Amino acid sequence: MHQLSPADVRAAADRIAGAVRPVRVVPGGPDGVWLALEHMQHTGSFKARGAVNFLRAHRAAGTLPDAGVTIASGGNAGLACAWAARQEGVRATVFLPVNAPAVKVARLRGYGADVRLAGHEYAEALAACEEHAAASGALASHAYDHPLVAAGAGTLLAEIRRQVPDLDTVVVSVGGGGLFAGVATAAREHGVRTVAVEPENCRALHAALAAGTPVDVPVDSVAADSLGARRASADALAAARHTTVRTALVPDPAIVRARHHLWEDHRLAVEHAAATALAALGTTYHPAEDERVCVVLCGANTDLTTLTAPDA
Repeated sequence: MHQLSPADVRAAADRIAGAVRPVRVVPGGPDGVWLALEHMQHTGSFKARGAVNFLRAHRAAGTLPDAGVTIASGGNAGLACAWAARQEGVRATVFLPVNAPAVKVARLRGYGADVRLAGHEYAEALAACEEHAAASGALASHAYDHPLVAAGAGTLLAEIRRQVPDLDTVVVSVGGGGLFAGVATAAREHGVRTVAVEPENCRALHAALAAGTPVDVPVDSVAADSLGARRASADALAAARHTTVRTALVPDPAIVRARHHLWEDHRLAVEHAAATALAALGTTYHPAEDERVCVVLCGANTDLTTLTAPDA
């Protein structure tokens, strides 16, 4: 199996140049802390990077079929896949459970996706997606567990370093590990440390490290809509084993407080997954006094009515 490398991330940066919004980095309050505003990316999350890289790499290799691309996801990955497919002029077929929120279905259709509802759980929608791929020849994408997707996400690191050239540490939230694997792989080449932050009750990466292999975990967190992967990717586990990486767990109340702080003090509307990374600072991760830290705010697809007061 191909192991993600810094060269993969550099190749992804070349492929997606001009197709995604370069991330803006701004001071985040305490001295030495910066915020990478990736929640302002197309479709409202970093997922657009991996989706574009995935499609363009397959187009360049001649493996992008006439049937287009398919994915099972009503979240950020599905939105990014549908958006990227429209940008690349290919068909996207997105599978969701029949009880998916109407607003998600409408948004996906707004990006031109063929939305198909199947089953009452994600696993059933995924099975239907796999059947569609086999029958139609459509290219099956994945929310996080693919080296092209992770490499696309990793392009963030070079953009951050251009704005904070003396960066010591980058802090990212972890669900299945696509963002973390890509960023940590790119950071390692430059001697930049990576802190991988998970909610206490969505700890797929922690569990993989403890078991020595990716394993299924229960998920139960205010951030589970984005970070609720039941299993971390093999690339994430490999990245987490490097000495330049440390991991951290944060409780839900800290995530809620961090999200509330970003809104009240900075007027940044982010999803709980984005606030998870910030929640580690000063709780389970304590930067050194002179440490230059950048926290990646990874997504903004959230219920805006819950921003005005802590909700847990």
